[in-house]
Amino acid sequence: MTPTLVRQHLPHAGAAPRVDLCARARDWSEIQERMLVPLYEAVYERLQVGPGTRLLGLGCGSGLALVMAASRGAAVTGVEPSSPERLALARQRLLPEGWDTHARADARLVDDSSDDLAAAADVETQAEAHSQTHTPAYTLVTAFEPIGCLAGDSEGLGEVLAAATPLAERGAPVVLAGWGPPERCATSSVLRVATKLADPLRSTGSWRPALRDDLEEVAQRAGLRPDGSGRVACPFGYADVDSAVRGLLSTGLFDSAIAATDQVQVDKELTEALHPHLRPDGTVWMPNVFRYLIARVP
Repeated sequence: MTPTLVRQHLPHAGAAPRVDLCARARDWSEIQERMLVPLYEAVYERLQVGPGTRLLGLGCGSGLALVMAASRGAAVTGVEPSSPERLALARQRLLPEGWDTHARADARLVDDSSDDLAAAADVETQAEAHSQTHTPAYTLVTAFEPIGCLAGDSEGLGEVLAAATPLAERGAPVVLAGWGPPERCATSSVLRVATKLADPLRSTGSWRPALRDDLEEVAQRAGLRPDGSGRVACPFGYADVDSAVRGLLSTGLFDSAIAATDQVQVDKELTEALHPHLRPDGTVWMPNVFRYLIARVP
């Protein structure tokens, strides 16, 4: 059996917090995932994603970025190894009952095995070339899950990319995303709750400020050639404090804090940290800047 292609690249140690994973996935899908829509739009516009694009989305979550690419005419394949619950929601979005056969043929979702992903790549290639020989199928690879906020997250992503990029065409763009400078991200002050409450002896899994060269270092380790970057404003806006708490918890960035303390303590301190961002109408608003790097497959 071929080793798993994509591993969860947000390391986690110690006892896992007891959470309702289905509810958390729904909170991600309904509340949090949309916060990065400006990032997806900026990348797709810059790279002219359209009918000729064959996109491989690593860590596709519940599939919103894939839906947006598919709406532009792209053929999309999504991989989500860390959350079967998110992947199930992505399937509902991308493979719903009632879609025609062609629409279903242009959207594929797999979990984490390189056999499954290579098979999906073969299908893409055979559909165009009618060939039984496996050749690189993808013209664009995205890893939109932002890195640079958890200790150790960039190391795991480098391994993921090194395994996935052989399935892409030579010169194909690979897009990496990360948090911008902490002083440009209002959410940074809230995320510090995760560091304060997490076990200080943990070397991975706890929040840290993003570093300037996080994305470039990942690209270098994966053997990719940087070819441009950009910054995008992605404000986090929530209907109320409860929605903000649920959305932020759905990211998994507070899992270490929950494991080190308990859910009640994390909820309490997270709520307090959100107070400076509470507006008179009861909504929560936190301006943020995210960064993306475009690298090329050699």
